[in-house]
Amino acid sequence: MDYKRFFLTINEVKEKTNKNKLFIFFDIVCCGLKYQAGYLDYLLFEMYNLNKSQRKTILTRGINNTYIKKYNDQNYTYLFREKQEFNKMFKDYIKRDWILLNGSNQDAFNNFLKNKKEIFAKPLNGTHGDNMQKIKINEWKDKNLYQYLMEQNLFLVEELVIQEKTMSSLNPSSINTIRVISIFKDNKSKIIAAYSRIGCGKIVDNFNAGGMVAPIDIKTGKIIYPAVNKKNLVFDVHPESNTTIKGFQIPEWEHVKNLVLEAAKVVPQVGLVGWDVAISDHGPLLIEGNEFPGHDIYQLPPHRENGIGMLPVFEKAINNRK
Repeated sequence: MDYKRFFLTINEVKEKTNKNKLFIFFDIVCCGLKYQAGYLDYLLFEMYNLNKSQRKTILTRGINNTYIKKYNDQNYTYLFREKQEFNKMFKDYIKRDWILLNGSNQDAFNNFLKNKKEIFAKPLNGTHGDNMQKIKINEWKDKNLYQYLMEQNLFLVEELVIQEKTMSSLNPSSINTIRVISIFKDNKSKIIAAYSRIGCGKIVDNFNAGGMVAPIDIKTGKIIYPAVNKKNLVFDVHPESNTTIKGFQIPEWEHVKNLVLEAAKVVPQVGLVGWDVAISDHGPLLIEGNEFPGHDIYQLPPHRENGIGMLPVFEKAINNRK
């Protein structure tokens, strides 16, 4: 435990609620014991504002970890964690050209660059979009781009995804992916929930890198709430594109769902996955799959009715209840 962050959390809750610090301390401990909630859960999901019945509905870090441990075989999770392995395994679903740099394939890299104006370079491991770079080829005419990428440990280089114009209107600075959580169980794949991830001023849309998130209605493909960022700021309208967020219709929604339902069958040993789907000008495709899908975007306070979290939704889907 990061004790410094723990006590900073107590101070932050004190400022928000004016409750006694000793009470907050024991309430956080109580939530940890009863609901498997860490102190970050307590703060992010505003559990200090919830009663016992509401707290029972929060999908906490501990419960999320239990699901992952139960449904995801650790002998197979490297196929998602290591990006080059993911691209190999899901080649029919990523629908873009890519190359793995190994220090001795510069000629192959030069051939890869032909007829490309931009590329996207990634480290082989990592989360939150950390260290990824979007590179314009014409800016490297007199420089050794291959050497630069090797030095930066950006070994996975991909063709740039051209975003479908409707999704681009939501925010043009990034590919605005859709996080779709699926469960594969009893030889069937099922979608549990979906969220629109929207960038804001950066090339990535990650919630933990300045992006925002809003839940999507699984049946209709419409965004059903305003977007929220990590600072808990609520956006009815995107601050850069001026696009209204609530009610925004995700294009090709049925194709998005079908893509995920088919991809979920490829590695059945990893049953609980958070898929990041982009909608390109040629249709939906996978950006990556997360074998340890974070629970932080599932039930943010502005996205809850009567304080009810996402645990009942997950339990219903996983246990095949109607």
